[in-house]
Amino acid sequence: MTGSPPVLACDQQPRRDAEHLKLLSIFHFILAALGLLGIAFLAFHFVLMSAIFTNPEMWKNAKSGPPPEIFFKLMMGGYAFGLVVILTGGVLNLLSGLFICKRRHRMFSIIIGGLNCLHVPLGTLLGVFTILILSRDSVRKTYEVSGGSSSGTG
Repeated sequence: MTGSPPVLACDQQPRRDAEHLKLLSIFHFILAALGLLGIAFLAFHFVLMSAIFTNPEMWKNAKSGPPPEIFFKLMMGGYAFGLVVILTGGVLNLLSGLFICKRRHRMFSIIIGGLNCLHVPLGTLLGVFTILILSRDSVRKTYEVSGGSSSGTG
């Protein structure tokens, strides 16, 4: 025993790649679905803050600071930005999951994997594994054989 990792037989590698690609696509779908949960939380938070900032009784004793209406309008910009970011991430992960299933647009999925690394901790795990798996030569060849674009241009 030299301690080196076992070498997979040539017939096992395609099966292993197919399993890993299936799991990657499932996890991309899950991350997209978690975006829906994030949107639900954002909506709940918006309703809660709206009730607080539009209730004059909450602010009748306030001595200083900006009027609550102005502060809430600024917060609405943050909500809008958060909504756009979450929706965009969800759609991109959904597309990436579909592309991985069809073995198409490998580079698109690698880029989305890189972007997912910003979503600590789950997105980081998915992003790292996406990049590692899609960078394998055997997976690259699988995409080329299936007619999918390896470079991301087709």
